[in-house]
Amino acid sequence: MDKHIADVVSGHVADFMEINQIASELFLSHKHLTDIIQQETGHHPCHFYDVKIIEKAKQMLLTTDKSVADIATTLTYDPSNFSKFFKKMVGQTPGEFQKENKSSEKFTTK
Repeated sequence: MDKHIADVVSGHVADFMEINQIASELFLSHKHLTDIIQQETGHHPCHFYDVKIIEKAKQMLLTTDKSVADIATTLTYDPSNFSKFFKKMVGQTPGEFQKENKSSEKFTTK
């Protein structure tokens, strides 16, 4: 998943894969993959995808001079939808997150 996200960010891949494409790459059905992950973790596979995308967005917000709109576009999001998605996942807008964390450099990547 990390490599795929890096490929999207670098422009080597145009869009993020759908869950059914990921399942196919793993030689599983979409339903089987979803059922196993939900049973084991209590979360839908999309949750983990979203978490990884947010991690990359945070990293980009704090380590690049790209605007929020440019980061959204790089991550294949419409900027307004990206801001809503980011706020839902993080509890802050991308701009708020960047302002609060960039100056204090609290965020570290894993």
